[in-house]
Amino acid sequence: MGESRKLTWRVEGMDCASCVAKVTRAVERLPGVSEVQVNLMAERLTVALAPDTTPAEGVARQVEILGYKVMPMAPVAAAAPAHVHDADCGHHHAHGADGHGHDGKDGHAGHAHGAEPGPAAGPAAHGHDHDDPADAGKPWWRSGKAILVWLLGGLVVGAYALSIVLPERLTYPLFLAATAVALVPFGRRAFALARAGSPFSIETLMVTAAIGAAIIGAAEEAAVVVLLFAVGELLENVAAGRARAGIRALADLMPRTALRLRPDGTTEQLPADRLAVGDLVLIRPGDRVACDGLIEEGSSALDESPVTGESVPVSRGPGEAVVAGSINAEGAIRVRVTRAASDNTIARIIRMVEEATASRAPTQRFIERFSTWWTPGAMIVALLVILLPPFLLGWDWSTSIYRGLAVLLIACPCALVISVPAAMVSGLSAGARRGLLIKGGAALEAIGSATTVAFDKTGTLTEGRPRVTDVLPAEGRIADEVLALAAAVEQGSSHPLAKAILAEAAARGVAVPAAEAQSAIPGRAVAGTVGGVAVSIGSPRHARESNAALGPLEAELERLQGEGKTVSVVLAGGVVAALVALRDEPRADAASGIAAITALGVRPVMLTGDNRRTGEAIAISLGLDAKAELLPDDKLREIGKLRERGTVVMVGDGINDAPALAAANVGVAMGGGTDVALETADAAVLKDRVTGVAELVSLSRATMANVKQNVAVAIGLKAVFLVTTMLGITGLWPAIMADTGATVLVTLNALRLLRWTPAGSRDAA
Repeated sequence: MGESRKLTWRVEGMDCASCVAKVTRAVERLPGVSEVQVNLMAERLTVALAPDTTPAEGVARQVEILGYKVMPMAPVAAAAPAHVHDADCGHHHAHGADGHGHDGKDGHAGHAHGAEPGPAAGPAAHGHDHDDPADAGKPWWRSGKAILVWLLGGLVVGAYALSIVLPERLTYPLFLAATAVALVPFGRRAFALARAGSPFSIETLMVTAAIGAAIIGAAEEAAVVVLLFAVGELLENVAAGRARAGIRALADLMPRTALRLRPDGTTEQLPADRLAVGDLVLIRPGDRVACDGLIEEGSSALDESPVTGESVPVSRGPGEAVVAGSINAEGAIRVRVTRAASDNTIARIIRMVEEATASRAPTQRFIERFSTWWTPGAMIVALLVILLPPFLLGWDWSTSIYRGLAVLLIACPCALVISVPAAMVSGLSAGARRGLLIKGGAALEAIGSATTVAFDKTGTLTEGRPRVTDVLPAEGRIADEVLALAAAVEQGSSHPLAKAILAEAAARGVAVPAAEAQSAIPGRAVAGTVGGVAVSIGSPRHARESNAALGPLEAELERLQGEGKTVSVVLAGGVVAALVALRDEPRADAASGIAAITALGVRPVMLTGDNRRTGEAIAISLGLDAKAELLPDDKLREIGKLRERGTVVMVGDGINDAPALAAANVGVAMGGGTDVALETADAAVLKDRVTGVAELVSLSRATMANVKQNVAVAIGLKAVFLVTTMLGITGLWPAIMADTGATVLVTLNALRLLRWTPAGSRDAA
């Protein structure tokens, strides 16, 4: 037999976890079908289909029998190869073929980290109806379910109104009619569900209870039961629609049109999804950016808050990247498209969130397994309630049947099963809207239970590039004058330390003179002639070998090196002119981010390949423990030791920490740009802030608290109504509230997470 092929269909009309279970069970039964994945939020069915077995049309037909609209999609592409990023962070300060003299390797392994879509939701043994595809685009009050509610409500209210003036024998048929109207669609669905492998659905239980109530002369209550059930389903669909709208809102960040520049300088308006890589796009002030790209002309401040959650507009100029969905706040810019519409930042965020919602958390899997035993067990209890009390407790048969039917209505685990995925979807959506991307419920659940957060240093806790921290001139010298000499001989270099010196000169407004006869002394320094004076900048070793006495600056050199800074010595005419200290400084929010993590009761620790002196200096300034001079294998061992004490979250820049990210319980990528953030680890902080890690922990804990509340409501209401039903306090119509009412409550409670905001944020409620 040949190799199986992957096929994908769009399945319209799914609105809850039971829809996923129905489709999964129905398709899994077909010959030759394997690897069934049903993504609720993406409305997508993917299967592996063996050749010469079930035809593709047979799979679609099986799903259509359940009442869904099925459309084939393009074949599922093979998983993209993991991106491999090589980073050489060693500070061999090269000018041409020679070095500057600052050695300090921070080498890192290449990062290869793939992400697979999560599995389909599990086989929840319950069966809520799904949205009718014909209702797409209609307001909720005009949907098919709403019309059924209005019809049933009219019949029930009319029957009760007429019962005031007419005898019961004339109004009783009206209640029977209301019951029959509802039982036609519900009965049809119950039959379809039973054939699809879900005999213990809420429709089955409700239809059985309603028919039984009508038979024993309780048609009034049967009518109220079916009306409440229909109202509950309508409310569930409204709530589910709001939850899905939270994810659909991400797509609304993309503008519908874009202005593409023609070669002659004129513009043409075209749909944004038709932009191709290499196109040049005009982004006017106030426009939303329609693509991922690089600025070719112009400068502006870009509001990236819709995408990354960063509230302060970010200045961007020529050569810098812009992301789709951000808003141009100031000047007009011309942007060269670097990614097709199907692969831009917004599209990839949406795709990742959709895949994340299909990945189940451990708690969800447990609840689903539990629910498969709950309903059959509850039906056995209902049967025992009908059969035993007449003999053991002296109940009459009418009472035992009535109470047994009420137990049937309480039996369905709908609210219990939906309690977890509803909260997870809301939590994932709330995070995505604030630049916190989490790849699935398992990662979302694990982050909140972390006992340790391990950070890489370079590019994670620090900015990833050195900058000048101190310029200490020798006696008789002026700092800006000496900085100008150093910058003069550094001109033309692309080394990070040279760039840092030139950037400091520019920031201070120092005029940089021209240098002549620039050259490099291998492994020592770079030199040149400035205004007829021989100038060099290099390591302290080079200064000593040049017989240049540091004098009073010797003590300052030791102090600066003790702070973990790289120190260069500027020589002018063979005499020490100044010390220039540089260091990869912590991010502006690193200290507050570490403090926020500590306040949550989680221990932060830094694992770095940098030298011990630098690592410890940074760690002390931020208030966390540090382990330095670690090779990739050493980091793995440290992660292993930390995991022995509890859940470990590893935070890296997504470029050079693949082994450690994979070894931790949860890997979080930050600081490496959107490419890395979307393709590495289990979660990503798009806003590029250390405080985002604490926000991930808070979001996880808020979500899991919501899950616990939902489970408590679902089980608690059932327990209460089970007791009151057995005692004869409540009857059939209150019993339906134990299921439908609880489902509505847990869904509405989960929707509260959509309003989640990080503690201390300006938009917090």
